[in-house]
Amino acid sequence: MLTVTLLAMAIAADNPPFKFTTKREDDRVTAKTEKDRTLFDITSPTGISEVVIERTGDAWPETVVIRLHTSGLEQFRAKSEKLTLSGSVASHTDYGVSLGVDKKKEDPADPKSAYFMDFKKIGKDGKPATEIPLKGGYFEMRLPKPFFEGNPKSVTLTWIDFFRR
Repeated sequence: MLTVTLLAMAIAADNPPFKFTTKREDDRVTAKTEKDRTLFDITSPTGISEVVIERTGDAWPETVVIRLHTSGLEQFRAKSEKLTLSGSVASHTDYGVSLGVDKKKEDPADPKSAYFMDFKKIGKDGKPATEIPLKGGYFEMRLPKPFFEGNPKSVTLTWIDFFRR
């Protein structure tokens, strides 16, 4: 695995910075922290990759949002020490979103679920996208609080834009 390490400093001095280790050299990850919310912005030119996000501070922010710049998202996984979440957006017909959580009976697709990730498809214009492939847009999801139970030192995100045949 090719490793590129970057440090992202939080905007506010009292918020922790993060260390990123990406699978591919051309992947880009930045972090923007405002109050108790951190947005991780990920650009993946190949559409298939992975990033390990390591916190270098004492705790994770109250709210963590992932923004992934790919044209599709047929597979997304977020793995912490205790939990693996998954999601996908169909690349045909209704472009529906499927969500999963390991070892839990709760339905993560229910907005009332503690594991709900709130996947969004955003177009180049910043408005909700109506079709895939996205052209200049991104996928955005909020990682749920139970994902950070036990305050893991790092989390791993993996994604595939479109399955190749």
